[in-house]
Amino acid sequence: MKSAKRGNATSTAEVVHVSSHGFWIMLDPPRRELYLPFESFPWFREATIRQLSHIEVERQHLIRWPDLDVDLDVDRIEHPERYPLVARTVAPEGRDTRRPADTGRDQRRAAARPGSKRTRPRRSNTPRSA
Repeated sequence: MKSAKRGNATSTAEVVHVSSHGFWIMLDPPRRELYLPFESFPWFREATIRQLSHIEVERQHLIRWPDLDVDLDVDRIEHPERYPLVARTVAPEGRDTRRPADTGRDQRRAAARPGSKRTRPRRSNTPRSA
């Protein structure tokens, strides 16, 4: 007896809500809702609803947005802190470099520490006399 030919994958994902902070998708199976904040997933910030809604699921754990050329593993969505964003920039010499995407925030924190070099003079809390 011969087995029937394997069918298409039955996993599906559907966008269930979009806000100014991110969007939610329902992954079925295992029937769970996943939240993708734009802060952690900036590739979706400027996407249209049509682009967000065109979702493909492979092997129940890989979610693809072919219109946006984005592929994400479910673990990456559930635990974005484990996968820091890295941006590729071109150095003045023309070679590629990699740096964390949030370096500006770290520089601002360093500037706020006592004893650090500041780029702007401190403001005084006392009122100016005329």
